[in-house]
Amino acid sequence: MDAIFREVAPRAIADNAFRAIGQDWMLITAGTLAAFNTMTASWGAWGELWNGPVAICFVRPQRHTFGFMNSAAHFTLSFFDEAFRPALDYCGSHSGRDVDKAAATGLTPVAAPSGAVYFSQARLVLECRKLYSQDLTPDGFHDPRIPAAMYPRADYHRMYVGEVVRCLMRD
Repeated sequence: MDAIFREVAPRAIADNAFRAIGQDWMLITAGTLAAFNTMTASWGAWGELWNGPVAICFVRPQRHTFGFMNSAAHFTLSFFDEAFRPALDYCGSHSGRDVDKAAATGLTPVAAPSGAVYFSQARLVLECRKLYSQDLTPDGFHDPRIPAAMYPRADYHRMYVGEVVRCLMRD
């Protein structure tokens, strides 16, 4: 483990998840150091499910990260200080098919024990073991305004639920 991080229990996270995910954003990363992709996200959750700590994230099928998420057993969610907003903006507006996002932003990828990738500059990392994935479908929405507003091209997200197997916080 990188010396700048300490491992903590997921229940010790003091962050407000609404702010950390919805306002501060996160990087969803899947793959290994040999081949991975990361993307910025502002939709997700963390909490308790199936008698343990979980994190939930959503990826659209056209995202380069989608294939990595489907083939990987683990993924990470990395959270950053505000100083890294330009890097997160870049990772959310450029495709890993076309650019090396880590090289372009100066983010340093690190391999977790599971092989999953996170970034040394993060302030909080959730390393997750994929437990469940499911595509959102139009018939699942109880409010028809949501698919009309969020999915005009019917490119529904896939939801991934991951067991938080390790939580790292910056010292």
